[in-house]
Amino acid sequence: MKNYLFISISILTILLSSCSNGQTQKYKSNLTAIEFSKKITDLPSVTIIDVRSPEEFEGGHIQNAQNFDWNGNNFDTQISNLDQSKPVLVYCLSGGRSSSAAKKMRNDGFKEVYELDGGIMQWRNNNLPETTNGTAPKQAGMSLQQFEELTKGNKLVLVDFNAEWCGPCKKMLPMVDEISKTMQDKVKVEKIDVDVNSDLATSLKVESIPMFILYKNGTEVWKHLGLIEKDKLIEAINQNSK
Repeated sequence: MKNYLFISISILTILLSSCSNGQTQKYKSNLTAIEFSKKITDLPSVTIIDVRSPEEFEGGHIQNAQNFDWNGNNFDTQISNLDQSKPVLVYCLSGGRSSSAAKKMRNDGFKEVYELDGGIMQWRNNNLPETTNGTAPKQAGMSLQQFEELTKGNKLVLVDFNAEWCGPCKKMLPMVDEISKTMQDKVKVEKIDVDVNSDLATSLKVESIPMFILYKNGTEVWKHLGLIEKDKLIEAINQNSK
């Protein structure tokens, strides 16, 4: 009788555990820009959190989003005022900061936290609407025509797409500056801040940063997304300078 009772309890425990594990996986947390937009439509009163800096937020954000700067000092206090039982939508520029913020929120007990995969860069690439709420005029930045003029010519042009807040971009900066000085006979280095030049980044389909693109005679000949070793970057320049 005792053995039968023990077995029954064990089976029940396994079943309950399985149900619990299944519940934690019941929704898709990473949404494409189209899915993110649809979720906003389906849940008109949903909380939307933009975890970028205030300056980025003022330059353009999703309608009705609240600015909770992930790298600021008040993020914990701001999310503590939210109802953890209700869905929350989170985004940043390309997905890095929102991923960290969403992970923390889930660990803190939030039941449904949805992330915009690829951030507002993907939102822009899908031509979805933004607003500034009249808080600040959007900077015009470089036009596509100006960029095309910049990359023309026989000399290689290495374009470094970056942003001030981007940790990996900052890590690459000394290397980029060194190459700009030591290889100026082969390549011209241009740095493009995707926040200041958001329209250009959208036109060129820059979906994440850091991104490096080599142009020769105005034509793209090489591209790399993310961190890259100095030797590999130099190799790419040398190979395409012939």
